[in-house]
Amino acid sequence: MRKIYLASDSKARRKLFRIFGLKFQVIPSRIKEKVLTGKLSFAALAKHNALLKAKAVSQKIKSGVVVAADTIIVQDGKIFGKPNSLKDANSMLKKLSKKPQQLYTGLVVIDKDSSRIKTSVEKTKIYMDKISDSEIRNYFKNVSPLDKAGSFDIQGQGAFFIRRIEGCFYNVVGLPLRRLYLMFKDLGIKVFMLLVCGAGFAACVFISGCSTEYNVVTGQEETYYYSTDSEEKMGQAIAKQVEKEYKMTNDPLVQKRVEDIGKKIAAVCDRKEIDYKFNVIEDEEVNAVSLPGGYVYVNKGLVDKVANDDELAGVLAHEVGHIVARHSIKKLQAIQGYSILRILVAAVPSGEAGSAGQAADAAFTEVMLGYSREDELLADQLAVRYSKAAGYNPHAMIDFLKKLEEINRRKPLRPRSYYKTHPYVPDRIRVVKQELGEKIGFDDYINIEQTPHK
Repeated sequence: MRKIYLASDSKARRKLFRIFGLKFQVIPSRIKEKVLTGKLSFAALAKHNALLKAKAVSQKIKSGVVVAADTIIVQDGKIFGKPNSLKDANSMLKKLSKKPQQLYTGLVVIDKDSSRIKTSVEKTKIYMDKISDSEIRNYFKNVSPLDKAGSFDIQGQGAFFIRRIEGCFYNVVGLPLRRLYLMFKDLGIKVFMLLVCGAGFAACVFISGCSTEYNVVTGQEETYYYSTDSEEKMGQAIAKQVEKEYKMTNDPLVQKRVEDIGKKIAAVCDRKEIDYKFNVIEDEEVNAVSLPGGYVYVNKGLVDKVANDDELAGVLAHEVGHIVARHSIKKLQAIQGYSILRILVAAVPSGEAGSAGQAADAAFTEVMLGYSREDELLADQLAVRYSKAAGYNPHAMIDFLKKLEEINRRKPLRPRSYYKTHPYVPDRIRVVKQELGEKIGFDDYINIEQTPHK
């Protein structure tokens, strides 16, 4: 079977590939898209950007087929891309709802083995109803618009605002499937064989116990014993143990604050195929923890210590970084073994509930013990990127880390405290400064284990 690579981290495009049985691997392209010039039509621009993405990814592989797409929305000669903020998204939706718009998707398929390239473009016209401010606010409460061209999704609640379309429905979702099929056909790629074999192949991968995926933050292919769906099931099982052992906060304002900031971080992170969940634990310890599948828990004690939303965003972005890099899964694979993961993702009959509970408890304990020094420092790097991309001041991470260092001096360490599971604070500050491009001083290289005051 030919290896297919999708040069996009779009959640919608991944879903379309899965629905139609295409076995694929995601390698996101990080090229800077070209803006419109007088020499290119809108269709040519979308196709040109898709070609740049496909070529960038094809350079990273030795063999296989690369599929890349680029979508732009045009109204009255103006291009609407992904919004920069909720205010921008609100303005964008109101403008698009007033007149019809054209959606162009440039599509490129590169057959690395034969050096053949196919390019095409699909155009769909969209008619929307006029949307009120209250409708937009309610929509944004349930859907993040920041990762969507035009700020809406036709396959989700955005469909409520679409009066009709002229052209390919799947083009608006994210990928014109019929056109992609014709391009595969021209290249001699037997899509129908892939469709028939897709489910069986996926089952064989699960039975054999591993699959290889490209990790977007490490830039390497890594082996996992699970799919994304399996990871989410693991997270659900471990989250039950967390909520069994700890009391969740009953303060709705604190919970909403954490959720709102967390959603903005999740919208700009490098892994969007999962739904992130943010919860506050009623505990005075200054601590936070992330679980497989997008679960983030922050202690009330930590929320009380942050000076502002920028500091809290840094903490949440750090935990999201762990999830993006799949640190908890890799740790469980290394320590607990495949048997634990199988129990966690299995549909457990009532007679086997005890085994599932023990497996979840064991996994919970391992995750709470923390990650390796390298994992923590990588999460700090990602936290800088994500908090900045979400509109927060990443330098606030340094202020919070210094605050943690002072807390560490004044009180004895407790089980599962923030300091037990993280590297020395000077190490972390140095990494954050490096990511910010700031000057590194001599003190940033000195690690002194602080002795608590008696």
